[in-house]
Formats: sequence, C-alpha cells, structure tokens
Amino acid sequence: MSGLLLGVVILGSAVLAVTLARRLGLGAVLGYLGLGVLVGPWSLGWIDDVEAIAHLAEFGVVLLLFVIGLELEPQRLWHMRRAVFGMGGTQVAVTAVLLAGVAALLGLPAKSAIFVGLALAMSSTAFALQMLAERKQLTSRHGRAAFSILLFQDLAVIPLLALIPLLGPTRVTIGAESLARAGTALGMVALVALGGHFLLRPALRLVASSRVHEAMTASALFIVAGTALLMQSVGLSMGLGAFLAGVLLADSEYRHELEADIEPFKGLLLGLFFISVGMSVNVNLLVERALLVAGLTAGLIAVKFAVLYRLSRAWGGTRSSALQLAFAISQGGEFAFVLFGVAEGKHVLDGNHAELLVVVVTLSMALTPFLSAAGDYAVRRLGPARPRRSYDTPPAVERPVIIAGLGRFGQMVARVLRARKIPFTALEIRPEQVEVMRQFGIEAYFGDASRLDLLRAAHADQARLFVLAIDDEEASVRTAALVAQHFPDLPIYARARNRKHAYRLMDLGVKFIRRETLLSALDLTCLVLQGLGIARPEAQRSIELFRKHDEQLLETLHPHNDDAEKTRYLAQESARELEELMQQDTRLPAG
Repeated sequence: MSGLLLGVVILGSAVLAVTLARRLGLGAVLGYLGLGVLVGPWSLGWIDDVEAIAHLAEFGVVLLLFVIGLELEPQRLWHMRRAVFGMGGTQVAVTAVLLAGVAALLGLPAKSAIFVGLALAMSSTAFALQMLAERKQLTSRHGRAAFSILLFQDLAVIPLLALIPLLGPTRVTIGAESLARAGTALGMVALVALGGHFLLRPALRLVASSRVHEAMTASALFIVAGTALLMQSVGLSMGLGAFLAGVLLADSEYRHELEADIEPFKGLLLGLFFISVGMSVNVNLLVERALLVAGLTAGLIAVKFAVLYRLSRAWGGTRSSALQLAFAISQGGEFAFVLFGVAEGKHVLDGNHAELLVVVVTLSMALTPFLSAAGDYAVRRLGPARPRRSYDTPPAVERPVIIAGLGRFGQMVARVLRARKIPFTALEIRPEQVEVMRQFGIEAYFGDASRLDLLRAAHADQARLFVLAIDDEEASVRTAALVAQHFPDLPIYARARNRKHAYRLMDLGVKFIRRETLLSALDLTCLVLQGLGIARPEAQRSIELFRKHDEQLLETLHPHNDDAEKTRYLAQESARELEELMQQDTRLPAG
C-alpha cells in the first residue's frame, strides 16, 4: 500500500471510528484502539507494517510530554510537590512491589518480576488525561490527583529505561566507557537546560516579531523535535528532551502560543499512536488464551485500583474522589509498550511474556471508558462525602480573569487586578509589549486572542470573565464573536474605541461596554465648566446628565442599521433633546 493511500485509509477510518465511538459514549481513544485492531495484521490485514507506523506515532507521546512540561510552571510544581513525589512515588513503589510479587508467584525470575511490576505500575498518561479532559474533570479533585501521579510516572520512565541493562543476563561493568557515556548524557542534559534557558526566549521573541503564524508553529515543532533528537543521540529518551524543553518554557510568555500550535499535531499523532497499539494486539493470543488474559487483566486493574483508592483516602480524598481516581488510572500505560520492547531486546523478558503483557495492557486500556462510567455511577450512588483534609494542589480555577490586549486600556485593568492580588491571564499579540509588561511584574503571554486554540490553551472554559481590551477594532470584534460562540457562559467586559465599535460589539451580544475616550473626555469637560465659573456640583450634574443621555441614546440607536440615519439623529434630534434636558436641569433647585 502506497504512503498516500495508507494515509487516506487511516484518516478516513479514524474519522468514522472516532465519530461512532463518541456517539456510543465510549470516548475517542477506544475508537482509535478498536480501529487499530480491526485494520491491523491480526484482523482484516489492511495494514501490515505496524512498526513503521509505530515509529511515527511515538512522536505523539513526545509531543504530549512537551505539553505536560509546558503546564509545569515552577511555582505550580513546587506547590504540587507533595502530591507529585509523595502520592505519585508511593503509588509506583507499592503497586510495583505487589505486582512483582504476583509475577514471581506466576513463575517469572526475580529480576524479570521486578521489572514487570515497575512497568505495570505505570498508567496511561495519554489515555487518562484525554478521558478526563473529555469529561471536563481535569480540574476536579481526582483529576488533579491523577495528573500528579501520572506526572511522577512519566518522570520515573527515564530511570526505568536506564535500569533495564542492569536486570539483563549480561553482566554490566562500570568502566571508562560506561562512565564516558554517562558523562556525555549528563552533559547533554545540562546543554539543553542551559541553552534552552538562555537561547529559547530570545529566539522565540525574534520569530514572534515577524508576525507570521506559520513561523511560530514551525518553531514549536523544531524545539520539540530538536531536543528529542539531541537526547536520543546520547542514548536517552526522546520524551525526556521534549519534557525538559516544555519545563524550560513553562513560565515564558510564549507558553500558551506554543501549546496552541502543538495541540493539533499532538492530537493527530496520539490518535495514530493508539491505532498502532491496536494493530499490535495479537488477536489470536487473545482468543486462544482468553481466560489467562482476562484473569491477568482483572488482576492488574484490581491491584492498582486498591492501591489508588487507599492512597487517595490516606491523602485526604473523599470516597467519591478516591473511587473516581482509582477507576480513572487503574489501567496499564503506553510507556509499558516501550519498556517491554526494550526489555525484550535486552533479554530481561522473553518474547512470549512480552507479547502476552502487551495484550493485557491494551485490554486494560480499552476497559478504561467503562471503568470511568462505573466510577461515575458509584459516585452518584454514594453521594458527597466530607474530605478529611485537602490535597496540596492548586484550586480548580487558578486564573479567573482573561485579559485580551495590554494596550493603554488593558494595562489599567491588569494593574488594578494585580494590586488586588486577583490572578489573571493576559494575552497580547505584540511581543515587545509582552516583554515590557513582564518587566513590570505582569504575567503577560504572547498570542492572538482571536484564535480558538489559544483561548482553550489559556483555559477560557474555566475563567469567570473575559476582558476584551484589544486595540485593533477588527481583531476585537473577531475575538468577541469567537468567545460568544464557543464560550457562551463567559461574560465579556469590552473596551470600544468609538460608538461604531460599540455597536458592532452590541450586535454580538456584549453587554458590558465602555468607550475608551468617553469618561476622560467628560472628566475634562467638567474641569472646563468649572473654569468658566460654574460651580462644581452643577458641572458634575451636567456631565452626569449627558452621560446618562448618551448611554440611553446608544441603546436606542443600536437596532437601526442605517448609519446615515444614526448620524442625522445625533446631529439634530439628539442635540435638541439634550439642550432641553440641560435647560430643565438648570431650573431645578441645587442639591
């Protein structure tokens, strides 16, 4: 099958499979897995070169680790340290010990049993996070706990890969060559860290100043692929390089832009990864040894479920959150496929055991949507329970305000919110303005707020309100339309450059609008009246009267589509109405 035809078959089948799976409430990941099993060499046989697809699909996991790194702002990681290293470390250690004991009882050698226990202790980061995101549970208590545990597991994969040669039958000696390789690896990690810290931001600032969106997308892919290849060149995991690059950019002003640019590629390649996993499942083995596979899968899920539930309760989780956590990440993980492949090559596992474990892990992943549904049902039956103590993770809504545009108007809003210690996410298209704002302590991020993917990366679905302060009128209207369409429950507080701009925003349903020159002009007019000898209370009363009349006029004229008619009314009838109101007001007693 030619490359183009192969791409058409995979893309077309993926669209049908994912659409059907979502319709049935099974989730996109299960659709990808089912498609892989169906078109793979063990079923219809449409695609037989699984290895070639798997090599490309592995880059989806690399992109996922980069995005995870982007989410790890140093302050947030420090805040989550107990959950990540305490809860995550305990889960891996306890689960590995229990599963290694079971593997030893089933006849595996001690070293192989230890490795199998550690590999099966991993859960599916890609599967679990996507399922939680689809169910909008990432910011829930069990979603944050799951993220912490999965993060530790992702970090633990690196030392596990290094451990495999030590568990093999070949005796490992520590000599000059081994020390040289270790020194080279550490040197590459240091080089990536230092180079990323001092070079990435200036380079991205230069690219951003070009205002070419494709250049930023290419830069994002180059950063991920470049760091991954550098790590691979010294025998380290590509995922480690991508993760490290993400961490280095986590607190940069380009974080949301990079995440938005990577997201489409990550989604497609992760889908391809799950398809390749489905293709690798030996259906004949699943049928011929069904009872063994079912028993091992049930045992794996049961052990991980028990550990996760007790661990969550020990860390202060409610019964409901503990159940949901245990159901969400009690499956095997995608890194197990990588670990089993390397272990087979180093003779830590024989081929038959590795093939069996791949089937077990895949089946456990396929059962996750049903387990999550069972968790939701159990939670509904249990009802709410009071937690004994809270997790040390950030609150569900970390930044309740999004400010689009940091010109003269948006800066004022940002400064007041910062003074009141109200967290916010500020998006600005001009990189030089972002740099200036960061010098003043305002956490601004580079990006075009009229892009849906960027708003999602900035968590607009979790915000409480949206401040629209973009200078450019066309960009402002585009952004307002986008927010109104995709985030209808997010109220917009908008700045309008003039009356026409205000009308366009009102057409989109924006209710909270302030014209940028109105209040300052009225304030100056009040001073002018006082300079002419009019008492301050009377001058202020005239200004307030004009403001109310003008706001009422804005609402009255908004439904009229004829701009010429609006202009004529403002020039004639409105002027006479206002003059009469002023005359009536001057005849009223003061006070």
